[in-house]
Amino acid sequence: MRIALIGQAAFGEKVLEALLNKGENVVGVFAPPDPPDKPSGIKKLAEDRGIPIFQPQNMKDPEVYNIFVKLQPDLNVMAFVTDIIPQKILDLPKFKTIQYHPSLLPKHRGGSAIHWAIIKGETKTGLTIFWPDKGIDTGPILLQKEVEILPDDTTGSLYFNKLFPLGIEAIIEAVEMVKKGVAPRIPQDDSQATYEPLCTEDLTKIDWSKPVDEVYNLIRGANPSPGAWTTFKGDKLKIFDCSKEQIEKEGVFGEVISILDDEFVVVANGGVLHVKRVQLGKGSKIKSKDFIKDSGLKRGDVLGL
Repeated sequence: MRIALIGQAAFGEKVLEALLNKGENVVGVFAPPDPPDKPSGIKKLAEDRGIPIFQPQNMKDPEVYNIFVKLQPDLNVMAFVTDIIPQKILDLPKFKTIQYHPSLLPKHRGGSAIHWAIIKGETKTGLTIFWPDKGIDTGPILLQKEVEILPDDTTGSLYFNKLFPLGIEAIIEAVEMVKKGVAPRIPQDDSQATYEPLCTEDLTKIDWSKPVDEVYNLIRGANPSPGAWTTFKGDKLKIFDCSKEQIEKEGVFGEVISILDDEFVVVANGGVLHVKRVQLGKGSKIKSKDFIKDSGLKRGDVLGL
Protein backbone atom coordinates (compact mmCIF):
# COMPACT_ATOMS: atom_id res chain seq x y z
CA MET A 1 0.00 0.00 0.00
CA ARG A 2 1.33 3.40 -1.03
CA ILE A 3 1.24 5.89 1.87
CA ALA A 4 1.63 9.66 1.86
CA LEU A 5 2.52 11.05 5.29
CA ILE A 6 1.47 14.56 6.30
CA GLY A 7 3.07 15.60 9.58
CA GLN A 8 5.59 17.64 11.51
CA ALA A 9 7.71 17.92 14.64
CA ALA A 10 8.91 14.95 16.68
CA PHE A 11 5.59 13.11 16.39
CA GLY A 12 5.54 13.23 12.60
CA GLU A 13 9.16 12.09 12.51
CA LYS A 14 8.55 9.13 14.84
CA VAL A 15 5.44 8.07 12.92
CA LEU A 16 7.47 8.09 9.71
CA GLU A 17 10.18 6.04 11.40
CA ALA A 18 7.62 3.54 12.71
CA LEU A 19 5.99 3.15 9.29
CA LEU A 20 9.36 2.52 7.67
CA ASN A 21 10.37 0.05 10.38
CA LYS A 22 7.16 -1.87 9.62
CA GLY A 23 8.16 -2.02 5.96
CA GLU A 24 5.40 0.29 4.76
CA ASN A 25 5.78 1.93 1.35
CA VAL A 26 5.89 5.66 2.13
CA VAL A 27 5.91 7.40 -1.26
CA GLY A 28 6.03 11.01 -0.06
CA VAL A 29 6.23 13.17 3.05
CA PHE A 30 4.57 16.57 3.43
CA ALA A 31 5.73 18.91 6.21
CA PRO A 32 5.78 22.66 6.90
CA PRO A 33 8.78 24.66 5.67
CA ASP A 34 11.83 24.58 7.95
CA PRO A 35 13.50 27.69 9.38
CA PRO A 36 16.59 28.74 7.40
CA ASP A 37 19.56 26.41 7.91
CA LYS A 38 17.65 24.26 10.39
CA PRO A 39 16.27 21.11 8.72
CA SER A 40 13.63 19.31 10.72
CA GLY A 41 14.00 15.75 11.92
CA ILE A 42 11.23 14.54 9.63
CA LYS A 43 12.94 16.11 6.60
CA LYS A 44 16.31 14.61 7.48
CA LEU A 45 14.80 11.14 8.00
CA ALA A 46 12.90 11.28 4.71
CA GLU A 47 16.01 12.37 2.82
CA ASP A 48 18.17 9.74 4.51
CA ARG A 49 15.71 7.04 3.45
CA GLY A 50 15.31 8.36 -0.11
CA ILE A 51 11.70 9.46 0.31
CA PRO A 52 10.52 12.60 -1.52
CA ILE A 53 9.92 15.44 0.95
CA PHE A 54 7.61 18.34 0.09
CA GLN A 55 7.36 21.49 2.23
CA PRO A 56 4.77 23.82 0.69
CA GLN A 57 3.94 27.16 2.27
CA ASN A 58 0.26 26.32 1.89
CA MET A 59 -1.34 22.91 1.44
CA LYS A 60 -4.15 24.65 -0.49
CA ASP A 61 -1.76 25.51 -3.30
CA PRO A 62 -3.08 23.77 -6.47
CA GLU A 63 0.40 22.42 -7.18
CA VAL A 64 0.25 20.43 -3.92
CA TYR A 65 -2.80 18.55 -5.20
CA ASN A 66 -0.96 17.85 -8.45
CA ILE A 67 1.92 16.33 -6.46
CA PHE A 68 -0.52 13.98 -4.69
CA VAL A 69 -1.98 12.97 -8.05
CA LYS A 70 1.51 12.06 -9.30
CA LEU A 71 2.36 10.14 -6.12
CA GLN A 72 -0.87 8.09 -6.37
CA PRO A 73 -1.10 7.22 -2.65
CA ASP A 74 -3.52 4.56 -1.52
CA LEU A 75 -3.76 6.18 1.94
CA ASN A 76 -2.90 9.53 3.50
CA VAL A 77 -1.71 9.45 7.12
CA MET A 78 -1.94 12.72 9.06
CA ALA A 79 0.36 12.86 12.09
CA PHE A 80 0.31 16.22 13.90
CA VAL A 81 -1.17 18.50 11.25
CA THR A 82 -2.05 22.14 11.96
CA ASP A 83 -2.70 23.23 8.39
CA ILE A 84 -6.07 22.95 6.65
CA ILE A 85 -5.91 20.11 4.13
CA PRO A 86 -8.24 20.50 1.11
CA GLN A 87 -10.99 17.93 0.89
CA LYS A 88 -9.91 16.80 -2.56
CA ILE A 89 -6.53 15.77 -1.10
CA LEU A 90 -8.24 13.90 1.74
CA ASP A 91 -10.46 12.06 -0.73
CA LEU A 92 -7.88 11.37 -3.44
CA PRO A 93 -6.39 8.05 -2.20
CA LYS A 94 -8.30 4.81 -2.67
CA PHE A 95 -8.57 4.38 1.09
CA LYS A 96 -8.90 8.15 1.79
CA THR A 97 -7.14 9.65 4.84
CA ILE A 98 -6.68 8.82 8.51
CA GLN A 99 -5.70 11.32 11.20
CA TYR A 100 -4.43 11.32 14.80
CA HIS A 101 -6.15 13.49 17.42
CA PRO A 102 -5.17 13.58 21.13
CA SER A 103 -8.60 13.26 22.72
CA LEU A 104 -11.50 10.84 22.86
CA LEU A 105 -13.58 12.40 20.11
CA PRO A 106 -16.13 13.90 19.99
CA LYS A 107 -14.85 15.47 23.23
CA HIS A 108 -12.26 18.20 22.94
CA ARG A 109 -12.26 18.96 19.27
CA GLY A 110 -9.74 21.63 18.33
CA GLY A 111 -6.03 22.30 18.52
CA SER A 112 -5.58 22.32 22.32
CA ALA A 113 -7.35 19.11 23.28
CA ILE A 114 -4.79 18.01 25.88
CA HIS A 115 -4.70 21.40 27.57
CA TRP A 116 -8.46 21.58 28.07
CA ALA A 117 -8.86 18.04 29.35
CA ILE A 118 -6.50 18.92 32.20
CA ILE A 119 -7.82 22.45 32.76
CA LYS A 120 -11.34 21.06 33.12
CA GLY A 121 -10.12 18.63 35.79
CA GLU A 122 -10.83 15.43 33.88
CA THR A 123 -9.30 12.17 35.06
CA LYS A 124 -9.17 10.39 31.71
CA THR A 125 -8.63 11.24 28.08
CA GLY A 126 -7.09 9.41 25.16
CA LEU A 127 -6.53 9.52 21.45
CA THR A 128 -8.57 8.95 18.34
CA ILE A 129 -7.60 7.82 14.87
CA PHE A 130 -10.38 9.06 12.61
CA TRP A 131 -11.31 9.69 8.99
CA PRO A 132 -11.15 13.50 8.57
CA ASP A 133 -13.85 15.32 6.65
CA LYS A 134 -14.60 18.99 5.97
CA GLY A 135 -15.36 19.71 9.64
CA ILE A 136 -12.91 20.26 12.51
CA ASP A 137 -12.21 16.82 14.02
CA THR A 138 -15.69 15.65 13.02
CA GLY A 139 -15.07 12.60 10.81
CA PRO A 140 -15.92 8.97 11.61
CA ILE A 141 -13.83 7.15 14.21
CA LEU A 142 -11.51 4.29 13.26
CA LEU A 143 -10.10 3.47 16.71
CA GLN A 144 -9.59 5.01 20.15
CA LYS A 145 -7.21 4.47 23.08
CA GLU A 146 -7.92 5.70 26.62
CA VAL A 147 -5.35 6.94 29.15
CA GLU A 148 -5.55 8.10 32.76
CA ILE A 149 -4.84 11.70 33.71
CA LEU A 150 -2.94 11.53 36.99
CA PRO A 151 -3.37 14.29 39.60
CA ASP A 152 0.08 15.72 38.87
CA ASP A 153 0.04 15.32 35.07
CA THR A 154 0.75 18.37 32.96
CA THR A 155 0.04 18.85 29.28
CA GLY A 156 3.71 18.04 28.71
CA SER A 157 3.79 14.83 30.72
CA LEU A 158 0.44 13.61 29.39
CA TYR A 159 1.53 14.11 25.79
CA PHE A 160 5.14 12.97 25.84
CA ASN A 161 4.76 10.09 28.33
CA LYS A 162 1.41 8.73 27.16
CA LEU A 163 -0.34 10.17 24.09
CA PHE A 164 2.83 10.48 21.98
CA PRO A 165 4.06 6.87 22.18
CA LEU A 166 0.53 5.42 22.25
CA GLY A 167 -0.36 7.55 19.23
CA ILE A 168 2.45 6.09 17.17
CA GLU A 169 1.30 2.57 18.05
CA ALA A 170 -2.31 3.47 17.23
CA ILE A 171 -1.42 4.83 13.79
CA ILE A 172 0.51 1.65 12.94
CA GLU A 173 -2.46 -0.42 14.16
CA ALA A 174 -4.87 1.69 12.11
CA VAL A 175 -2.79 1.35 8.93
CA GLU A 176 -2.77 -2.42 9.38
CA MET A 177 -6.55 -2.42 9.81
CA VAL A 178 -6.94 -0.41 6.60
CA LYS A 179 -4.69 -2.86 4.73
CA LYS A 180 -6.77 -5.79 5.98
CA GLY A 181 -10.05 -4.11 5.08
CA VAL A 182 -11.34 -4.16 8.66
CA ALA A 183 -11.06 -0.45 9.57
CA PRO A 184 -14.45 0.77 10.83
CA ARG A 185 -16.09 4.16 10.26
CA ILE A 186 -18.02 4.87 13.45
CA PRO A 187 -20.01 8.13 13.31
CA GLN A 188 -19.26 10.60 16.09
CA ASP A 189 -22.11 11.42 18.48
CA ASP A 190 -22.38 15.16 17.94
CA SER A 191 -24.62 15.50 21.00
CA GLN A 192 -21.55 14.70 23.12
CA ALA A 193 -19.20 16.99 21.23
CA THR A 194 -17.16 19.76 22.83
CA TYR A 195 -14.94 22.25 21.06
CA GLU A 196 -12.49 24.62 22.69
CA PRO A 197 -10.33 27.36 21.19
CA LEU A 198 -6.56 27.29 21.14
CA CYS A 199 -5.15 27.61 24.66
CA THR A 200 -3.42 30.99 24.53
CA GLU A 201 -2.22 33.43 27.19
CA ASP A 202 -5.47 35.34 26.79
CA LEU A 203 -7.18 32.37 28.46
CA THR A 204 -4.61 31.40 31.10
CA LYS A 205 -4.60 34.33 33.53
CA ILE A 206 -4.79 33.08 37.12
CA ASP A 207 -7.68 34.23 39.31
CA TRP A 208 -6.47 33.52 42.84
CA SER A 209 -10.02 33.76 44.21
CA LYS A 210 -10.99 30.61 42.28
CA PRO A 211 -10.98 27.27 44.12
CA VAL A 212 -7.46 25.94 44.52
CA ASP A 213 -8.31 22.89 42.37
CA GLU A 214 -9.24 25.13 39.43
CA VAL A 215 -6.10 27.20 39.75
CA TYR A 216 -3.95 24.08 39.99
CA ASN A 217 -5.62 22.51 36.94
CA LEU A 218 -5.10 25.71 34.93
CA ILE A 219 -1.40 25.75 35.78
CA ARG A 220 -1.01 22.05 34.90
CA GLY A 221 -2.95 22.43 31.66
CA ALA A 222 -0.88 25.40 30.52
CA ASN A 223 2.45 23.71 31.34
CA PRO A 224 4.76 23.81 29.38
CA SER A 225 2.97 26.21 27.03
CA PRO A 226 1.54 28.84 26.98
CA GLY A 227 1.97 29.05 30.77
CA ALA A 228 -0.59 30.17 33.35
CA TRP A 229 0.24 33.65 34.56
CA THR A 230 -0.27 36.24 37.23
CA THR A 231 1.64 39.46 37.93
CA PHE A 232 4.42 40.44 40.31
CA LYS A 233 5.25 44.12 40.74
CA GLY A 234 3.61 44.86 37.40
CA ASP A 235 5.44 42.18 35.41
CA LYS A 236 3.89 39.02 34.03
CA LEU A 237 4.84 35.99 36.13
CA LYS A 238 4.17 32.56 34.65
CA ILE A 239 3.88 29.63 37.00
CA PHE A 240 4.82 26.15 35.83
CA ASP A 241 5.75 23.38 38.26
CA CYS A 242 3.80 23.48 41.50
CA SER A 243 1.94 21.29 43.96
CA LYS A 244 -1.39 21.74 45.69
CA GLU A 245 -2.33 21.58 49.35
CA GLN A 246 -5.99 21.76 50.34
CA ILE A 247 -5.73 23.51 53.65
CA GLU A 248 -7.20 26.79 54.85
CA LYS A 249 -4.59 29.46 55.44
CA GLU A 250 -5.02 33.03 56.57
CA GLY A 251 -4.18 35.65 53.98
CA VAL A 252 -5.68 37.33 50.93
CA PHE A 253 -5.97 35.39 47.70
CA GLY A 254 -2.66 35.54 45.85
CA GLU A 255 -0.63 36.33 48.96
CA VAL A 256 2.78 34.78 49.46
CA ILE A 257 2.61 33.33 52.96
CA SER A 258 5.83 31.36 53.07
CA ILE A 259 9.29 31.46 51.48
CA LEU A 260 11.18 28.15 51.57
CA ASP A 261 14.52 27.05 50.16
CA ASP A 262 13.21 25.90 46.79
CA GLU A 263 9.60 27.13 46.63
CA PHE A 264 7.16 29.77 47.76
CA VAL A 265 3.60 29.26 48.95
CA VAL A 266 0.62 31.24 47.63
CA VAL A 267 -2.94 31.40 49.01
CA ALA A 268 -5.87 30.41 46.80
CA ASN A 269 -9.50 29.69 47.66
CA GLY A 270 -9.57 26.62 49.90
CA GLY A 271 -5.87 25.83 49.81
CA VAL A 272 -2.37 26.87 48.84
CA LEU A 273 0.01 26.26 45.97
CA HIS A 274 3.68 25.42 46.44
CA VAL A 275 5.35 27.10 43.45
CA LYS A 276 8.57 25.49 42.22
CA ARG A 277 9.30 26.92 38.74
CA VAL A 278 8.40 30.26 37.16
CA GLN A 279 9.16 32.69 34.36
CA LEU A 280 9.24 36.44 34.94
CA GLY A 281 8.53 38.66 31.97
CA LYS A 282 10.48 37.59 28.90
CA GLY A 283 13.13 35.81 30.93
CA SER A 284 13.86 32.10 31.01
CA LYS A 285 12.00 29.51 33.04
CA ILE A 286 13.84 29.24 36.35
CA LYS A 287 13.54 27.42 39.64
CA SER A 288 11.70 29.28 42.34
CA LYS A 289 14.78 29.45 44.56
CA ASP A 290 16.53 31.50 41.85
CA PHE A 291 13.47 33.69 41.34
CA ILE A 292 13.24 34.36 45.08
CA LYS A 293 16.90 35.35 45.22
CA ASP A 294 16.83 37.55 42.10
CA SER A 295 13.44 39.24 42.56
CA GLY A 296 13.46 39.95 46.27
CA LEU A 297 10.13 38.16 46.71
CA LYS A 298 9.11 38.21 50.35
CA ARG A 299 6.38 36.96 52.61
CA GLY A 300 3.32 39.23 52.38
CA ASP A 301 3.75 40.07 48.69
CA VAL A 302 0.51 39.64 46.77
CA LEU A 303 0.52 38.26 43.24
CA GLY A 304 -1.97 39.53 40.70
CA LEU A 305 -2.29 43.11 41.95
